[in-house]
Amino acid sequence: MFSGIVAACGRIEEVTPRTDGVRLTVDVGGLDLTDVTIGDSIANNGVCLTVVAIAGNRVQFDVSRATLDCTVGLETPGAAVNLEKALRLSDRLGGHLVTGHVDGVGEVLRFAPVGDSHELVIRAPAAIAGYIARKGSITVNGVSLTVNRVVGTDFSINLIPHTVAVTNLKHLTASSRVNLEIDLIARYVERLAAWREESAQ
Repeated sequence: MFSGIVAACGRIEEVTPRTDGVRLTVDVGGLDLTDVTIGDSIANNGVCLTVVAIAGNRVQFDVSRATLDCTVGLETPGAAVNLEKALRLSDRLGGHLVTGHVDGVGEVLRFAPVGDSHELVIRAPAAIAGYIARKGSITVNGVSLTVNRVVGTDFSINLIPHTVAVTNLKHLTASSRVNLEIDLIARYVERLAAWREESAQ
C-alpha cells in the first residue's frame, strides 16, 4: 500500500528482455534505500513492483508482460519514474490510499501554466471515468492528486509548483499517456452497490 506522495524521481537505466516481460534497472536518485531489502515493494510511476536486486543506488525489478500491457512508462531507457516505498502502518497518510495497481491509461489533453501553477487535463478510459469525482482523489503516474473538474471522460487537476518540481509530471505534453489509479474507496462503493442490486434480484 502507498500514499501517492512521491519520495524521489529516478531514471530507468536498462530494460532487459526476459521470457515473459522485462527486468528494469532503475537509478533511484535520492530515494533512501537504507531500509529496503529484496522482496520489498516500490511503486514506479504508480506501478507496485518487487525489488529483486540492489547494487548501490540501482535497484532491479522484474515486470511481467501482463503488467506492461496495461501500463505505460516502464519500457523506455532514460525515462524518469516517480518512486515511492511501501507504507508502514506508522507512516503519515499524506495523500490517499493507493494500491499500486493501475486501473487504466489516460491521455493528456493539456498541460500548461496557469499563474504559478499548472493545469493538467486528462482523458480517462470510459471504463473508469465513472469513478472520478470532483474534489475526489486520483493517482497519476503514482502521484496523489485532487480532481478539480470532471466533464464526461475528461478531468482537470491543478498542480502546485512543488509537485511539478519533484515529480516526472513536469515532462508531460499533450498526447502523453499516464498511469491512472482510481480512488480505492470509490471502487468498493461501486462493488457494494452492485452486490446489493444482484442480491435483490
